[in-house]
Amino acid sequence: MKKLMNTLFITQPDVYLSLDGDNIVLLKEQERLGRLPLHNLASVVAFGYTGASPALMGYCAERNISIVFLTMNGRFLARVIGASKGNVVLRKKQSLVSENELLSARIARNFITGKIYNHKWILERMTRDYPLRIDVAEFKAASQLLSTIMLSIRECEDLERIRGLEGQAALIYNQQFDSMILQQKEDFYYRTRSRRPPLDPVNAMLSLAYTLLANDTASALEGVGLDAYIGFLHRDRPGRVSLALDLMEELRGVYADKFVLSLINKKVINGEDFVSKENSAVIMTDEGRKKFLTAWQSKKQEKITHPYLGEKISWGLVPHVQALLLARYLRNDLDEYPPFLWK
Repeated sequence: MKKLMNTLFITQPDVYLSLDGDNIVLLKEQERLGRLPLHNLASVVAFGYTGASPALMGYCAERNISIVFLTMNGRFLARVIGASKGNVVLRKKQSLVSENELLSARIARNFITGKIYNHKWILERMTRDYPLRIDVAEFKAASQLLSTIMLSIRECEDLERIRGLEGQAALIYNQQFDSMILQQKEDFYYRTRSRRPPLDPVNAMLSLAYTLLANDTASALEGVGLDAYIGFLHRDRPGRVSLALDLMEELRGVYADKFVLSLINKKVINGEDFVSKENSAVIMTDEGRKKFLTAWQSKKQEKITHPYLGEKISWGLVPHVQALLLARYLRNDLDEYPPFLWK
């Protein structure tokens, strides 16, 4: 099993990253803030615009350590990775399947089946754990609707119809999202999804969680020899990691959404951790971002039993396992891609 390596998060906007031997050095106005060994890092995520030295980027690219640059509010800017090391036969098969909409649909429907299944069981868990704090009948009705949509998707071989059914399911699930916020209702609420920019604290956290998850998923795909930019559900678009967005669909709810809800409901994050900008954008403060990233790293270390493998692994390795299962399916080692089904 792959070892779960660390991610180094640089949260200050004016820190420059450089190389010293086998170490990354953090500089601020020529003053050294820190020096860390690179041998146990899987990726570096930097918030801000200052940048990194060519020597550091070259060192990391050679050793498969990705460097990701985000804006201060978590919007993706760029990702530096090394040369593709994957099996050319596997990538050729990936491209051929991507060009065939019928074959793509047969994989895409499993991604979305996993997503809707997991959303359904998030709602079911709420009815079990908080029956006095939510409208159980409303949650049960939503869960039943998701089951009906899942049945339709399992037989669907048309990409556009799969996208349409996924949109219906997302609407049903999102209508219950605000009810799953059980604490700090004066500061945290969910009305609709807003991305660029996020217009409330919940959307600000969701956007950051999805960005981090997409980066981890893209790294996992590259690690097993697949091309993160050639998707099946999300079609090709320059600069978009389409396959990473495909694969993370089934993890959005159980990995990112539940993480954000737990930060709110456990009062790890509060209203003081956000500020509003003149353009109505809501962003996290430096302190809020540090709390968020610390909790994200802890989440990745938590153990679960993988539903398909039956093995105990950490949450942080789930994208790697799913990427490996997808590669095995494309190699014809599996009859069907098994999505991550959480319960």
